[in-house]
Amino acid sequence: MSKLPQVKARDLVKVALNLGFQFRDQSGSHAVYIHSDGRRVTIPVHPADTIGIGLLTKIIKKDLRITKEEFVTLLK
Repeated sequence: MSKLPQVKARDLVKVALNLGFQFRDQSGSHAVYIHSDGRRVTIPVHPADTIGIGLLTKIIKKDLRITKEEFVTLLK
């Protein structure tokens, strides 16, 4: 299993957009993106901070529904 790199919210947003998610709304520092198949992902937008490994893993597996390897490939 590949090790995940540290990413910021803008990197995670780029991956979500590449997967076909569209911005729906934002409440405070949490941006919500939805996909036409019903998937939904909430991304904490804190520009100076990286996303914690636990939260990142949860977003990748449960919200985006992709593998870690696919995520790393989409980051490039």
